[in-house]
Amino acid sequence: MQHDDRLATVLRLAPRGPAALRTQFRQLADLLGTIGEEATGARVEAAYERLSAISRQIPATERAAILAEPWLRLRAPRLIAHFAADEPPVALAAIRAAQLDQQTWLDLIPRLPVPARGFLRHRRDLGRRVEALLARLGVRDRGLPAAEPLELVVEAPAEPAPTAEGEGIAALVRRIEAFRRARQANEAPPREPSEAPRLPLGEEPLRPPQRLRAFDFATDPEGRIVWADPAVAPLAVGLLLGGEASRGEPDDAARLLTALRRRQPLRALRLELDGAPPIEGAWQIDAAPTFDPLGGRFLGYRGRCRRPAAPLVGVPRDSEAERMRQVLHELRTPVNAIQGFAEVIQQQLFGPTPHEYRALAAGIAADAARMLAGFEELDRLARLDSGALELEGGLCDFAAVVRATVAQLAHHGEPRGSGFEPRIEDGEMPIALAPLEAERLAWRLLAALAGSSAPGERLALRLRRGEAGELRLRIALPERLVALSDEELMHAAAGDGSVALSAGMFGLGFALRLATAEARAAGGSLTRRGSRLRLVLPGLTAAPEGHSDDPFDGKDRRAAS
Repeated sequence: MQHDDRLATVLRLAPRGPAALRTQFRQLADLLGTIGEEATGARVEAAYERLSAISRQIPATERAAILAEPWLRLRAPRLIAHFAADEPPVALAAIRAAQLDQQTWLDLIPRLPVPARGFLRHRRDLGRRVEALLARLGVRDRGLPAAEPLELVVEAPAEPAPTAEGEGIAALVRRIEAFRRARQANEAPPREPSEAPRLPLGEEPLRPPQRLRAFDFATDPEGRIVWADPAVAPLAVGLLLGGEASRGEPDDAARLLTALRRRQPLRALRLELDGAPPIEGAWQIDAAPTFDPLGGRFLGYRGRCRRPAAPLVGVPRDSEAERMRQVLHELRTPVNAIQGFAEVIQQQLFGPTPHEYRALAAGIAADAARMLAGFEELDRLARLDSGALELEGGLCDFAAVVRATVAQLAHHGEPRGSGFEPRIEDGEMPIALAPLEAERLAWRLLAALAGSSAPGERLALRLRRGEAGELRLRIALPERLVALSDEELMHAAAGDGSVALSAGMFGLGFALRLATAEARAAGGSLTRRGSRLRLVLPGLTAAPEGHSDDPFDGKDRRAAS
């Protein structure tokens, strides 16, 4: 079988950071999903080893969400069997997304783990022969009961209370305060559940807290947890102490394995658990071995896991980004209140208001909205710089986003004779970003440069795919910005006052700094090269038409989908 070197290109890139890990997981799953079983060799084995290593660093829920993305191609039986042996959410997502013909399913099902076979009951496109095989293997319950009809109850609208005439300003202020208190009460978080013991009447499900602080457990002789507190049992039962799901520092890991082998008590041992969010992270374990009182046979351990106590250190000094977020919070609160009062007056929520006051209130509400939008941009930059914010993942065509943004800006530049001269390679250029995040980045960068260009000035723009699969966007700087240094460019003020276009209320330099932070969070970079800006983003592999790696022709692809 002939195939290109996309797999080697992906293996040469070392993922750095959470976003890069998820991007390479998508790339490896997509490439390995289109390779037939006859494709073997060191490169394929290295790809599966890299996929396993990355999987241990990404939570199972996120891996399942990636496998459920519609563009992913899972057509290789070996890859599906690999995912089927993973945790239940990952196995379920892989079984649902698998695109195999009937004969391939017949060959693969006997090799699948028993839990993964059960997930096949959710599919309806397997064929009679596959369903007969599943019936022989004992996989039944292939359907759910039909949903009961939904009855809609129409509620009669409440009649508004009559307003009293002749109320003064003091009465209006009191009613505004009452309105705010009522709205805050409606938006208040739900009460914490009562601590009184709950009878097992089935009136509410037993849910674990968002982050567990401690739980009791019991293990079998091999060290595998076979019992835990009811609230945590579905998350902890099955974990093996000292296994891949529990790791720790080398000294603690060695002490744990030695104690397990010698059946000794476990005292204040540190370990890391991998699993669902409530139980993952650092734990301290204390347990004692138990033995059969009659025959002396070792039965396992009984003990408790608790979170390590926080170190007694001084209060750390806040970083500059954290201090900025605190200042923004202090500013946002009064501005929100001013905007709320202005909207109450402008919309006459509590009675008729003179038109002059309504016009003033509308202007105040608009100014407050612009200030809040500026606060959001400052907060976004501070959170991106401190690593507290990650861009939303997804899938979008960045070439289409750039074309749409250039077309939108053309309406602004056409009367002035300015704009962009785009040169974009043909074909799709997918990236692992949500469409909204990609549109924000493209608009922030292009609008900032278009608003700084002079009348009659046309800026060259080129978008292409690099040798390693990354996307490269190169844009010429306006003439008035070429002479500025890098520091001056990143702190430049807004453009000409006659230009109505703006990428934000803090000027060109702030827009470029925010775009740089967004590109870094997406796994790329925004740099200056002389008289041009260059944006580099990690790209995803697109499926070329008629590629020799695709084991399906057009007819088989329609049947598999």
